[in-house]
Amino acid sequence: MKEMPNVLWLEEIKKEDLISVGGKGASLGEMASLGLPVPKAFAVTAQAFRRFLIEEGIEDKIFHRLERLDVDDNDALESVSREVQDIVLSVGIPDYIREDIIDAYARMGDGGEVVAVRSSATAEDLPEASFAGQQETFLNVLGNDDLLEAVQRCWASLYGARAIYYRAKQGFDDRSVNIAVIVQDLIRSEKSGVMFTSHPVTGEPLTIVEGSWGLGEAVVSGSVSPDNYVFDLRSGRVVDSLIAEKEIMIVPEGERGVKTVKLSPEERIAPVLSDDEVARLAAFGKIAEDHYGVPQDVEWAIVGSEIFILQSRPITTIRRPDIPRAGAKPASTLGVVLLEGQGASPGIASGRVVIVRDVRDTSTIKEGDILVTRMTNPDMVPAMRRVRAIVTDEGGMTCHAAIVSRELGTPAVVGTKKATKTLRDGQVITVDGEKGTIYEGAVEVPAPAAPTAVVAAAAPMITGTLVKVNVSLPEAAVRAAATGADGVGLLRIEHLILGLAKTPGWYVEHGEEETFISELYSGIKTVLDAFPGKPVWVRTLDAPTDEFRGMEGGEAEPLEHNPMLGWRGIRRDLKSPEQFRMQVEAFKRLWAAGYSNFGVMFPLVNHPAEFVQARAMMKEWGVDVENVTLGVMVEVPSSAILIEDFIKAGIRFASFGTNDLVQYTLAIDRNNEHVADMYDPEHPAVLRLIAHAIKACREHGIECSICGQAGSDPDMVAWLVGQGITSVSANIDAVVRIREAVARKEQQILLDAARRNA
Repeated sequence: MKEMPNVLWLEEIKKEDLISVGGKGASLGEMASLGLPVPKAFAVTAQAFRRFLIEEGIEDKIFHRLERLDVDDNDALESVSREVQDIVLSVGIPDYIREDIIDAYARMGDGGEVVAVRSSATAEDLPEASFAGQQETFLNVLGNDDLLEAVQRCWASLYGARAIYYRAKQGFDDRSVNIAVIVQDLIRSEKSGVMFTSHPVTGEPLTIVEGSWGLGEAVVSGSVSPDNYVFDLRSGRVVDSLIAEKEIMIVPEGERGVKTVKLSPEERIAPVLSDDEVARLAAFGKIAEDHYGVPQDVEWAIVGSEIFILQSRPITTIRRPDIPRAGAKPASTLGVVLLEGQGASPGIASGRVVIVRDVRDTSTIKEGDILVTRMTNPDMVPAMRRVRAIVTDEGGMTCHAAIVSRELGTPAVVGTKKATKTLRDGQVITVDGEKGTIYEGAVEVPAPAAPTAVVAAAAPMITGTLVKVNVSLPEAAVRAAATGADGVGLLRIEHLILGLAKTPGWYVEHGEEETFISELYSGIKTVLDAFPGKPVWVRTLDAPTDEFRGMEGGEAEPLEHNPMLGWRGIRRDLKSPEQFRMQVEAFKRLWAAGYSNFGVMFPLVNHPAEFVQARAMMKEWGVDVENVTLGVMVEVPSSAILIEDFIKAGIRFASFGTNDLVQYTLAIDRNNEHVADMYDPEHPAVLRLIAHAIKACREHGIECSICGQAGSDPDMVAWLVGQGITSVSANIDAVVRIREAVARKEQQILLDAARRNA
């Protein structure tokens, strides 16, 4: 096997290189390959770090000191951390590694460039754990000596107290974690910040952009309360904005380091971003999210009119919104309002205030207290784990306090401006982390229910119309099941496939079909296991060619002027039998394993002949098509018009994909800002097509459902129930309110019938 070099350039890095360049480095390389505007950079690899430890003879010394450390003993943790970091800093970097770093730095530009030096641990920015802020970053670094010092200090930061503690609590072995270092052109940003490509708590399809003046560290650290913009990609508009009072900015200082500068009165209240800049940022975020298949947390910077993407990592904190808690008082009766800020992590908690002005003050925090501070930092994480709630003066939805609180499941309110001045030590308060409100006194709130209790809470609301849930990722299956949904109305397998980073064609060409089939089998099985005995409808592959083009094997994808109208859905499978056969093989194994509760639905069918052909191919490959559940997506007007012919052809169910049905019916691209405001799910033509198909399905005893975005709209769902739809499938965050909407509509129908018969 080829030995990994000490230095890799961004252009050489893919996301599979995480073991060599860490989470941050792998993400930057992947984004650069997508064509996103990532600043020039190289990585000092994790292998270079490990060679440094071994060749300088310090590896065993370090791990011997960490082996028996009790990370909950704060004094011992701090002592061992200082000792280990001193060991890392006490020796020199081997000459050949120094030379490789200096040579790469020289290639950044004549005479060396001003750079940012960022740690990138191999257990960092993972989908299940962010490790936010656990290692060091050094900005405004110039010259060989300062660069080498910054690299070595990044290495040492792998053994900072907060990093050791976090790894222990996340179950990572210190010996298994290495660190790479990213050396990147320093962008002297005029404005910068963070965006979430989906809502970081609910997962709603809204891009949240937070920004302030100067370098982005002010926003990430929580030093400033940033402007907040909410952009809806569906309508292509900024739908909400909050212009905060920004007191300071962070800028480069001379030839080394950074400094904090106070803003003028005019700058403090001036909007950081225009609507056009928000839209451009959201477009870049959409590219990253579509590529990775999961919502992203993206750092950005702007100089003049030029946007730079500095980092992208998975959002680790999206969770199911709380079901209304029995016995909890409504907000209006919680008591006297003391403060208001921005709700950053949902939940309600009461406790005793402990004001923390310095990390040393955290030693006074006890289990159940409420941490109140100007802003949190990674050194406070051990204390943040002990408290019931967190309140800060500064910060927004993307600051350290907000990210860590959501990951811990701790209610948090940020950006209050004056919590440390208004509240006092020992005072008892109640924090509502959803509404962003702090109340006087204590309110007794029941403990959060376990997933089984959640299902029990939802169960009493029995509806005749089944309320199912949409699932895209196996990791979301447990959270989806906890909503009490009656099954899965749409399991999208393209996200499983896109996550493999290789096209289906690549697996066929390289004789790796078994790998593809096993991955697909495992992912679908995870969802089926979370919904025992409940129906799960699995949609066959429906990825446009442009989504495959950036993957390995994507060079074989055709170039299409409009991929949404091109080679996708069932038409692709029918013309690529080997691709289709791999999917069918995974389905066969699941049916053989006893999973009889799942059905397969074909996307983008526009004629019954396509369904007949697909079923015939499955039969040829050994599927007992008479005894399995096969259905179609109704997302092309022709399939709605010809629904009775589809029923005669043998479908067992039909499900409306309204996202496509609306745009194909109205000839409106929902992602085109010039016409997106004309995208109307309630257009009379759309409603007439849906009503026609529902009526035909009911007459022939065929289950009819909806799994598009309209299935998460209570008003649209009420109309569908009135038309007699059999089931609806909503996004995870919408299941509870959709069930309520269904129940209300069904009750109204019963009352109306009773009045007519009276």
